[in-house]
Amino acid sequence: QVQLVESGGGLVQAGESLRLSCAASGRTFAMAWFRQAPGKEREFVAAISWSGGTTAYADSVKGRFTISRDNAKNTVYLQMNSLKPEDTELYYCAKSYSLWPARPSDLKQYDYWGQGTQVNVSS
Repeated sequence: QVQLVESGGGLVQAGESLRLSCAASGRTFAMAWFRQAPGKEREFVAAISWSGGTTAYADSVKGRFTISRDNAKNTVYLQMNSLKPEDTELYYCAKSYSLWPARPSDLKQYDYWGQGTQVNVSS
């Protein structure tokens, strides 16, 4: 059993930064961040392989967000810079059942999810 606990969300102004953290208990493999707005489908944000050597990003966040991990702390991070009002969503951490999923953006590649942390960006 794996538990994922996200933190670091909050309210910021457009252009500012936030860093999300996802602390995991138990063994983890590739990890990812997804986000979801009310009434919308959950969408992929970023993923990182177990070694940290491979990453993937959604086009909407490429160049602004950076995913990283510290396996000694069993924690994954999402550094979010130049935040925009459209980044306002509930952000979820997810664990994959493989070292690097064939399709990192596919929700079905992930077997454990956190409860989410809310990010609000005001204009």
